[in-house]
Parts: sequence; structure tokens; C-alpha cells
Amino acid sequence: MPLPPYIKESLKEKDRYQTVYAKYEGSAAAPTAGLHFTEELLDKIRAKGVEIANVTLHVGIGTFRPVKVDTIEEHEMHSEHFYIKQEDCDKINNAKKNGKKVIACGTTSCRVLESVADESGMLKQAEGDTNIFIYPGYKFKCIDGLITNFHLPKSTLVMLVSALAGREFILKAYEEAINKHYYFFSFGDAMLIL
Repeated sequence: MPLPPYIKESLKEKDRYQTVYAKYEGSAAAPTAGLHFTEELLDKIRAKGVEIANVTLHVGIGTFRPVKVDTIEEHEMHSEHFYIKQEDCDKINNAKKNGKKVIACGTTSCRVLESVADESGMLKQAEGDTNIFIYPGYKFKCIDGLITNFHLPKSTLVMLVSALAGREFILKAYEEAINKHYYFFSFGDAMLIL
């Protein structure tokens, strides 16, 4: 599996760069927000009554590509393949209908849910590619929150989290992360944005 450009050494344990809930081959990169979860942690989350829905993601190598245009609308977003089953759509739809929060784990999961959602935020089974580019000004249809890592500056990922939480708030969060020596990128610390 290709590693992000900022990981310079080979991994001693090949499974270390994979989520505990991965099922299918096909990604060019791990969905890194999911690296924080263990089976034990997922069991604790379920024990609190949280339902977990799954999405199959084939994260593309373009996820590492920085934005190099002066106007963000000119940036050509990379495409990533996904599949979401109806039973997982039903879990998310029921949560929305019952006033519960939908929290995406990772920016790619967020992009998939926002691509599949209709205008009321409801989902139905789908398979395809998404190249949705979420940046400030975007109106979220499905998700209410996001678990994500701290990302590279000038990346589409920073733009996505800024769209959700506001640019100024994200800049403050990043300043705090730097001041407290949080770790960035794939094996770094995570944040929960609500």
C-alpha cells in the first residue's frame, strides 16, 4: 500500500496502516481517521447506544494532492470510489429522522455521505465515484459532525473542515494543536468537530 509522502520510513507492521474494520482491498491509502479505533473502543461506543454504519471507501492517491490554484473553484478534485449498502443508509436515515447526530469518521466518508444524500439529507444505497469538493460556503445535507485528523495546510481536507466548523475556529484549533504539540497527519491526533 502506498504511504503518504510525509511517512518516510517503512512500517514494521503492515496492518498498522489499516483500520480494524477494513474488509475489502482497493484503496490507495488508508482512511486515516479510522486508524484511531480499536475493536475495544468500537465496543464501548456501541455499548453507549451509538449505531455504526459502514461505507466502503477506495481512497485515492489524489487525497495527498495540495491545492495549487489561486481560485479554489479552479481546483480539480480527485475522485474516489465508494459503496454504501441500504442497511447502512437506513441506520443513518433513522438517526436523522429521530433527531440524532450523524458523525462521519473521516473526510472521505463525509464526502461520500454528502454526495449520496438528497436535499433533505436522506440516503439510499449507492455505488460510484465522488469528486465533490467541499469548502467554506458549502451547506451540509447529511452530516452533523466529523472525526478527523489534523491535515496539511493548503489542502482540500483543511477546506472541508473549515466548511463544517468555520475557518477561524479551525485556525484556532490548529494553533492550539501546535502549542500543545499534537501530532498531525496519519498517525497523529484526532479532533471531533460538532
